[in-house]
Amino acid sequence: MNKANKHTSTSFIKRLLITILAVAVLIGGTVYVFDPFYHYHKPWFGLKAVLNDKEYQCIGTLRNFDYNALLVGSSVMENNDNSWYDEAYNVRSIKAIRSYGATADLCYLLDAAYESHDIKYVFYNIDPSSLSASAEPTYESTGCPMYLYDKNPFNDVKYLFNKDVLLEKIPYQLANSFIGDYNENLSYNWAKWKSFGPELALGLYNRLEETAPMMEKDVYRAELDANIELLTSQVKAHPETQFVFFYPTYSMLWWDGIVRSGERDAYIYNEKEMTKALLAYDNVRIFCFQNDREVATNLDNYMDTIHFSPKINRRMLDKMIAGEDEMTLENYEEILDGVAQFSEDVVNELIIPYEEQGLLHN
Repeated sequence: MNKANKHTSTSFIKRLLITILAVAVLIGGTVYVFDPFYHYHKPWFGLKAVLNDKEYQCIGTLRNFDYNALLVGSSVMENNDNSWYDEAYNVRSIKAIRSYGATADLCYLLDAAYESHDIKYVFYNIDPSSLSASAEPTYESTGCPMYLYDKNPFNDVKYLFNKDVLLEKIPYQLANSFIGDYNENLSYNWAKWKSFGPELALGLYNRLEETAPMMEKDVYRAELDANIELLTSQVKAHPETQFVFFYPTYSMLWWDGIVRSGERDAYIYNEKEMTKALLAYDNVRIFCFQNDREVATNLDNYMDTIHFSPKINRRMLDKMIAGEDEMTLENYEEILDGVAQFSEDVVNELIIPYEEQGLLHN
């Protein structure tokens, strides 16, 4: 190769490398600036906080947004309008959501929030199944993007140079910020795309053919103890925070299901033990809406056995504001015994018309 050709080849390689580097900087810089998962910062340039993908966005918002209150829970917590809480309690709230609502996962999110924020209120939805779930976080085991959760800057390449982020997430963010009527207070809200009513709720209830023997009430004792430790540790570590826990209103179909599966007594026992442990702390209030029969027996409120419409989210908040259905160390056992009695009324009376009409499917 003569000197001229060698110079030309070297020059071409340099230009190619410079071009590749420039493109990489442009792509990575674009993702960093718009940051649709809020991994680095809160929204810039008048963009809205477009939150519709909790596994990818929740952890970043907890680290980088401005707030002093949290709405914590599973998918049944998502349909809350943040502004309801902001106006009622004079706070600025965001959601800390995990679909399954397991205690360990929600405490992981609480830890992330407390790293850099002073929290005035935590409104925490306790799903009954969460008390018997594993006390180990499930983010990694369920395939969540751990490069967004850990603090290792070197694996951020999976985010900064992600085709879907560049070509789908950022355009979606821009469209909702400047074209659509996206409401930031409805973060992670799914009700807009769902329907509610008896046909849907009954259609998604696969009823056991036979009723199983009732389990021993302490069958989940090991898991329960671990979850009690997780939640009471949060309460104890943050006496400056008012924790407001509540048990949500599941439908009568769910109660029929756990009686037939033999889990009812164990679930009630778990709730009694968790409630007693939490009420030992002065910065805790607990509400129980499980025996709200007006809601639970009206299947117009549900899309399946558990998930209810936003008006039920609002109803529970209104009851909390009014101090209704609050549990104390003096009344919590009586209240939860009433919930157990409701489940008996379901299986012995309220579910019978659906059986007679052939509306229950195995």
